[in-house]
Amino acid sequence: MTEHGGIEVPAFTPGSYVRDRGFALAAFVVCLAGVAFMLPVLGVSGHGTLLVADFITLCALTAGIVDYRRKAAWYRELASLTASLRRASAFASLVGEPEFLEGRIAYAAGAATGQLSAREVDGLAADEEAYRRYIELWIHEIKTPIAAMRLMLAAGPTVESGKLARELERVESQVDQALYYARSTSLTQDYAIREVNVADACREACKRNVRFLVERGCTPAFDIPEGLTVLADEPWLVFMLGQLAANAAKYDATTLTFAAWEEEAGTPRGRTVLEVRDNGCGIPAKDVPRVFERGFTGDVGRAHGSATGMGLYLVASLCAAMGLHVGLASEEDAGTRVILTFPHDRTRKELAGSR
Repeated sequence: MTEHGGIEVPAFTPGSYVRDRGFALAAFVVCLAGVAFMLPVLGVSGHGTLLVADFITLCALTAGIVDYRRKAAWYRELASLTASLRRASAFASLVGEPEFLEGRIAYAAGAATGQLSAREVDGLAADEEAYRRYIELWIHEIKTPIAAMRLMLAAGPTVESGKLARELERVESQVDQALYYARSTSLTQDYAIREVNVADACREACKRNVRFLVERGCTPAFDIPEGLTVLADEPWLVFMLGQLAANAAKYDATTLTFAAWEEEAGTPRGRTVLEVRDNGCGIPAKDVPRVFERGFTGDVGRAHGSATGMGLYLVASLCAAMGLHVGLASEEDAGTRVILTFPHDRTRKELAGSR
């Protein structure tokens, strides 16, 4: 047997073929024995009886071999293609329709299942798109009262205004996270690869989280050439850097350093590296391989009590969408380094512009 997607598929072998036809084989043996009994009664000699029995056996054996060979070829092709099949809807175009009845029935069932699967996928995609649009509309609407509250706080500053403004900033950060999660799961992602100034993007990310950084006593520093640019979607990049800045402050960092440089410029492997480094509590070594998994919080996240496990997951998802590489290194009680790598390959920009 072979296993495809957790389902065991019986192998089509001579042994399985014979076992599957056990009843027919038993009936043949009974018939052969009957012929061997009746022919002498009818006056046929022993040699004649043996000749007739051999002839019948040879015909049955030949028919069985021919039937096995033509079916085995199709079933083996079916098992091989099923193992590599990624979409049920592609079944009918990859598997040829056989000439024998059982195969045609199996082929028709597979083709019908593929069509049903395609309709189900289309329905799920439509539902997902409708849900994403609803989330984006809700976020658009919720930003209006957030902006109004900001104006109210600015118009009448009180002792509590600062605290309320910080909480409002956190609400807006979570709203943005929901928006980017909805967009990251969309089949038609809305982004555009353009030249983005790295220093400006880093400063904007810190500006959006300034109250939280100040509250947590986390001071950002920038070691980035002013004219340095990368190919990325600017809103997505600012959001990702904001997630990294908020994480650093949340996990006890007092310093947060953004540094960027170019490597192998002018070569096919040319790239710009952006390092976001903090001196926070760090991440246990056993948790580091899983930090980009959706919903993973780890020991540190559970200890701080406010982790959702979505920030780094979204960073990794958006990087993958833009063709960037993200890596993380961390040491407990020493801090964390997140490395974003931006290829210099301009075809990414041209492909994005053709969407």
